[in-house]
Amino acid sequence: MKQRKIDTLHRLEHDIDAWVATATEDSPVPFLVPLSFVWDGATLLLATPATSPTGRNLLATGVVRVGVGPTRDVVMIEGTVMAVPPADLPEEDAEIFAGKTGFDPRELAAPYLYFRVLPGRIQAWREADELRGRELMRDGRWLVAD
Repeated sequence: MKQRKIDTLHRLEHDIDAWVATATEDSPVPFLVPLSFVWDGATLLLATPATSPTGRNLLATGVVRVGVGPTRDVVMIEGTVMAVPPADLPEEDAEIFAGKTGFDPRELAAPYLYFRVLPGRIQAWREADELRGRELMRDGRWLVAD
């Protein structure tokens, strides 16, 4: 499992895009979109229009599920979300986000929000034989030592 954690952290540090799933309490239909992200070692930083279904769902529920990587080498993250208006995001974080993703929400006319995702659970696996031991984080705590 130690290697799986190393591989997971590498994916989080180097990948750029993720599938982001949200829902509302009054709708049984989840909403799934690809979004770019930055991993700072503890949280994911995403950005989406404040009025988009994803933005509205994140604001309403404060929870998210994120999938990073291809189907046969995926990292699944369940976390809580905190909205960050562009004016409140440290300039350094905004520059890192724009530099890594090639996308700068501050330059767009539509009002965007950044969202910090604090992982509560992380799972990682490649194929069916890796389903056992896939849980790397639970309740915000790594289950695998460094």
